[in-house]
Amino acid sequence: MRQRRISDWIQQNVFVGPAVLLFSLVLIVPFILGLYYSMTDWNGVSPHVRWVGMDNYKRILIEDSDFAKSFWFTTKITVTKVIITNLLGFTLAYLLVQKLRTRNILRSVFFMPNVLGGLLLGFIWQFIFVRGFTTLGSYSDFFLFKLTWLGTEATAFWALVIVSVWQGTGYVMVIYIAGLANVPQELKEAAYVDGAKSWQVLRHVILPMIMPAVTVCLFWSINTTYKMYDLNFSLTGGGPYRSTESVAMNIFTEAFTNNRFGAGTAKAVIFFVVVALITAIQVYLTKRKEVQV
Repeated sequence: MRQRRISDWIQQNVFVGPAVLLFSLVLIVPFILGLYYSMTDWNGVSPHVRWVGMDNYKRILIEDSDFAKSFWFTTKITVTKVIITNLLGFTLAYLLVQKLRTRNILRSVFFMPNVLGGLLLGFIWQFIFVRGFTTLGSYSDFFLFKLTWLGTEATAFWALVIVSVWQGTGYVMVIYIAGLANVPQELKEAAYVDGAKSWQVLRHVILPMIMPAVTVCLFWSINTTYKMYDLNFSLTGGGPYRSTESVAMNIFTEAFTNNRFGAGTAKAVIFFVVVALITAIQVYLTKRKEVQV
């Protein structure tokens, strides 16, 4: 019996140990160090670290209007992107599970923007907004081509929404396709036999059955949009006048441009807590609506 316990212990350490060690080195240790540095005034370079306690958090929550502004901007763009991306992704998925001859090609086409990195997409769309739309506007009177898309706060906001939705729709589409493929055909046929219309089947049969996919898609889209940095950096750079600066960019600027690593880490901790609460509430609410077959 004792030899079996020793054997089980050795097996667990051999197979699970490296993963636990790697997880600790990559996530747990940096997180603990981050909590420590968030209570210091370290500049990221100096060997001397002075403990300041909760002063960084007090200054950020009370005095730092730029951080609050960037948080509000990120929240607005997250809500907008999450709604549009999931509606478009589900619509495309619902259409592409039908018996279309070109559905596989269309799936690949719609998913392709997600393969490209955010930096590359940002620079490509920056050229489109600045040069491409300007050229088209000189040949036509269409008002959208004549807007200064990256020159004002309102248009830059929608430019970020357009590009981020264009990038993320294909990803959630794939998840919704997987969810729709797992809906039992018998349930839909039984609903049609009972006289249900197509929209009634969609509302009362299909949507409740794909709630696990909805949970995943909402979690992914909320999480990735709140942490958006590369697309924000390459498309607008936070401009004009920091009006489109995301939280991630604000934290980066605080830590590595202003050389206030302690304050930047404190912002990151606040950011982590808020996003964790939002996603936890979202997962809890959507999990309650999942149907067990």
